[in-house]
Amino acid sequence: MTDFTPETPVLTPIHDHAAELAKAEAGVAEMAANRNNRWYPKYHIASNGGWINDPNGLCFYKGRWHVFYQLHPYGTQWGPMHWGHVSSTDMLNWKREPIMFAPSLEQEKDGVFSGSAVIDDNGDLRFYYTGHRWANGHDNTGGDWQVQMTALPDNDELTSATKQGMIIDCPTDKVDHHYRDPKVWKTGDTWYMTFGVSSADKRGQMWLFSSKDMVRWEYERVLFQHPDPDVFMLECPDFFPIKDKDGNEKWVIGFSAMGSKPSGFMNRNVSNAGYMIGTWEPGGEFKPETEFRLWDCGHNYYAPQSFNVDGRQIVYGWMSPFVQPIPMEDDGWCGQLTLPREITLGDDGDVVTAPVAEMEGLREDTLDHGSITLDMDGEQIIADDAEAVEIEMTIDLAASTAERAGLKIHATEDGAYTYVAYDDQIGRVVVDRQAMANGDRGYRAAPLTDAELASGKLDLRVFVDRGSVEVYVNGGHQVLSSYSYASEGPRAIKLVAESGSLKVDSLKLHHMKSIGLE
Repeated sequence: MTDFTPETPVLTPIHDHAAELAKAEAGVAEMAANRNNRWYPKYHIASNGGWINDPNGLCFYKGRWHVFYQLHPYGTQWGPMHWGHVSSTDMLNWKREPIMFAPSLEQEKDGVFSGSAVIDDNGDLRFYYTGHRWANGHDNTGGDWQVQMTALPDNDELTSATKQGMIIDCPTDKVDHHYRDPKVWKTGDTWYMTFGVSSADKRGQMWLFSSKDMVRWEYERVLFQHPDPDVFMLECPDFFPIKDKDGNEKWVIGFSAMGSKPSGFMNRNVSNAGYMIGTWEPGGEFKPETEFRLWDCGHNYYAPQSFNVDGRQIVYGWMSPFVQPIPMEDDGWCGQLTLPREITLGDDGDVVTAPVAEMEGLREDTLDHGSITLDMDGEQIIADDAEAVEIEMTIDLAASTAERAGLKIHATEDGAYTYVAYDDQIGRVVVDRQAMANGDRGYRAAPLTDAELASGKLDLRVFVDRGSVEVYVNGGHQVLSSYSYASEGPRAIKLVAESGSLKVDSLKLHHMKSIGLE
């Protein structure tokens, strides 16, 4: 064993875990009692009170889907992290479960940070997560002190767990504090773990460990180092195999890059979640065959985590409100997750992330608008007031002349709206928030390939919730996820054309059911 991977887990309790969980439940309940629901999601996962960020511990276990998430139960801004929890039998109807983890050990006294869940060879589940401490004992001015931890559930319902302790310490001479977010998988007869690291020279890396028993871990190597020297940390790493159209195995490496600089349409967010496709052999380094690509081109997408169930690679992301102003901070809650998406490889060899098929079960009814033609600078109201809908539409690009055309969602009487449009001058789908009255503005743009442009057709699925929009382009070849803080009053949806005409082959609007977390 190395000097930072102990023979047995190190367990140092400093608080009663049950008491800390009870306090956290009371904190969430206090904020939920006075929550403002103007932007609170109807069919996306969110905490009933407090701040949330990364999805954690995603799994399907004993007949239930489980989603855990980073939770600060005492405020609507980031704070000491806990693990919130919801579960479902069908991914459509969710129920709140008890908070799973609160800080109670010396190794995690300042936060139970992100991690994953994995089912072992006996069909039992194990949690892995990062224990967080401030290096100076009280705040972030001295950096972080982070280690990897494990825990075991107490029951098949996953309503509580027993912490086992620290399994990988931090070699502080080799790491610049950041050292977190374990992802565990099995290849052959060996279990592997990777997590994000900021090296001593402040390079963003993912380290690789191996184990035979899932408890005692050996350091193997640096699995991957980001080629951009500005990137100093790779948060929330993911790593999984996937088959291309010819049945060949590829590996997808995902991470949330901290430090990347904006470049044209790329890396416009504070930190940017993306992936590379390549190859990997056990014990070796990951060999990328593509450049870094964004998982999602929207304003608010970060820290995705995926898991495999019966051959389906399913991913949730966090809709990240990094940029002030963040008006939902005043509403007793802050943050939500995206819809679950299934990851596949398209015929072009690139990743596709489309909503899981189960999401069609959220549709309550359908209004079929058929085909629509708008003349020069035309406009047509699609819905007078829509707080939770899905829109499916196909634009005939070849028969349209508009410079920009699409949907104004959350269009209110004060003139505010968020614009989901195809921009013909740049050949991209955009989410434009310049007309919003609340929150950060700006726009984001998702590219279309030459083949998509040449097809003359554009398929969009637009999921509108009370305070957000997710736009799936051509079956999920690109996605844009953004908050959209609607003004007061009815929230119309308008189909518009700018400086030219628009031909829509088909347009359907589905009203969406609640997932039961309101």
